[in-house]
Amino acid sequence: MMRRNPGQRGRPTERYEPPRAWSQSPDGRAAPSGRRPGPPPAKGAPGPHAPTQRPVPYRGAEHAPTQRPQPLREDRRRPPPPGGPPGGNRPYGGRAAPRPRPRRKRHIGRWLLVILLVLVFGLVYAVVKLDGSLTRIDALGGYEDRVGNTAGTNWLLVGSDSRSGLSDEQAEGLATGGDAGDPRTDTIILVHIPPSGRTTLVSLPRDSYVSIPGYGQDKLNAAFAFGGAPLLTQTVETATGLRIDHYAEIGFAGFAGVVDALGGIDLCVPQAINDPLAGLDIPAGCQELNGPQALGFVRTRATALADIDRMNNQRLFLSALLEKATSPGTLANPFALWPMATNTAKSLTVDSGDHIWDLARLAWALRGDTLATTVPVGGFEDTDSGNVVLWAKPDASNFFEALANGDPVPEEVSAN
Repeated sequence: MMRRNPGQRGRPTERYEPPRAWSQSPDGRAAPSGRRPGPPPAKGAPGPHAPTQRPVPYRGAEHAPTQRPQPLREDRRRPPPPGGPPGGNRPYGGRAAPRPRPRRKRHIGRWLLVILLVLVFGLVYAVVKLDGSLTRIDALGGYEDRVGNTAGTNWLLVGSDSRSGLSDEQAEGLATGGDAGDPRTDTIILVHIPPSGRTTLVSLPRDSYVSIPGYGQDKLNAAFAFGGAPLLTQTVETATGLRIDHYAEIGFAGFAGVVDALGGIDLCVPQAINDPLAGLDIPAGCQELNGPQALGFVRTRATALADIDRMNNQRLFLSALLEKATSPGTLANPFALWPMATNTAKSLTVDSGDHIWDLARLAWALRGDTLATTVPVGGFEDTDSGNVVLWAKPDASNFFEALANGDPVPEEVSAN
């Protein structure tokens, strides 16, 4: 296109346009308007400009696939820069090459699983070992016309005056005296765990005048001397009408050992007691008792009400013992829990069908709110067997009938 030069009137001038590549012309066939097309290039000769490179499809796709960055493997070393390290003998500009970080593997879940398995196997081992430490006898059944099943679960707890396992020095330290002849029972407690409601502890006076199968009327603890645990449980079932489901017995040595394994027990003594025969001299008030002192406390009759006070002392001791044994400080401390558990298991004699988990359920039932009472007593009487305790009638019968039926204990005896 021509235009006039402003410096020269009437003289047309050419407008300058930058040259275009041959490929920029439409279809590469013609030059832009206003320019004279030059002669076509000879065949085989290069054109005035290099043709524009058109994209070549990549294997059928319009563009090459996007390259994704790959993570650097930590075990691959960083390659040195071309031409050698610029810092002389030290790579990376005179600085020491960074050390590869150690590969941290997170195995928290695996470690938790290992710890859990160790705890489970340790618990199973402890239970099996403790269960195997129990001494078992055939204490239940074995006679005809046995009392049928009654409501709840009933335990017969017996503290015997057996000196078995005691040396002469231990017998002297525990003030148990010499050989007492036939073994007898110093403690007889019936534990009734009802289907619902609180557990009831019933102290059975050892001098209770009851009918002993095959021996006639005599003191309750004489049944243990005549026929051991089987005859004692049969006598209790006959006198109470309750079916005994479990049996546990402990002697002098085990009694003191369990208390000492716990480091003593805290007990509030209602009155001062001085009994040389039981090896006991303690003031009134709350205090800590060791094994020999606790044994003397449950055996002494050197008080105003003799056997009645003795039964009350036994219930106080059992409550304090269970409170200490099931306290968080004991259960969370294996150095206190394990000695206590092993001493208890080795000291107990149970029925052939009883196990360590039955004892654990008993301890848990006694830990809560319990009702501690005594069989209704009607008076005392001198007989051929000596001074005996008579059960009140019909209060005693009504009391045990309520337990057998799973009913609440009558109010007239619950405060005893």
